[in-house]
Amino acid sequence: MSNFEPALCTVTFRGLRPAEIVPLAVQARLAAIEWAGDVHVPPGDTPAAEDAARLCREARLAVSYGSYVAPPTDDIEAFRRVLDTTIRLGATNIRIWPGSRGRDSADYTAPERRAVAAAIRDMGDEASRHGVTVSLEYHPQSLTDETQSALRLIEDVGHDNVYLYWQPRPGLRLCATFDEIAQIGPHVSHIHVFAWDHERNRFALETASDYWREVIAAMPETRWRGRRFAMLEFVARDDPQAFLRDAATLARIVAPGPITAGRQAG
Repeated sequence: MSNFEPALCTVTFRGLRPAEIVPLAVQARLAAIEWAGDVHVPPGDTPAAEDAARLCREARLAVSYGSYVAPPTDDIEAFRRVLDTTIRLGATNIRIWPGSRGRDSADYTAPERRAVAAAIRDMGDEASRHGVTVSLEYHPQSLTDETQSALRLIEDVGHDNVYLYWQPRPGLRLCATFDEIAQIGPHVSHIHVFAWDHERNRFALETASDYWREVIAAMPETRWRGRRFAMLEFVARDDPQAFLRDAATLARIVAPGPITAGRQAG
């Protein structure tokens, strides 16, 4: 049985205002929203954070904050500014970027990796004091761009308030996905859901529904103890109607039920 609830990353709709996004989430019967820190709720923008918080509170939507803090490029003071926005937003989880953006994990020296781990550990401490969890983006050109680097980082951080997100690299086949999530799954809080090929062309989520159903069913036990969200991230043509169709597909994917034989994606 899946314990993931359907949700939305607002980066999906960069061109829409929060007052337009929340009704879409309600119409789609989602459980939560992760607000994008680079467009909808910028760090330090208290009115934007409080407005988004109000909209979600009225709609009874749980909240996460998708920040782009990138330690150690961004220090603890930058994180505190983002954390303040997270609190004003009413979010209980903050997503951060592990390492400098746009840099492959293979390019890091051992001292650089230790510096990143130490910075993330400090951020985990600071967030914990405010009842906020920290989750690391799982993304190409970061320190979580492949399984062993991600696992090594989370072990080096060694903080019980720091977790991992998970999303497949574009074109990742099901057999490789099973191996990946078996290793990092115990540290995973939330996941990002989409239907892309290896060239990042976007498709209806229905075309990858068997893939995602099997992935979610294969997720191992995790140390995360909060609500878990499967967050839609990007849809074909940035189209709200495509989003509503994908949200309906996602609801079916995460609903309890038997797992049928699936096909490999990519």
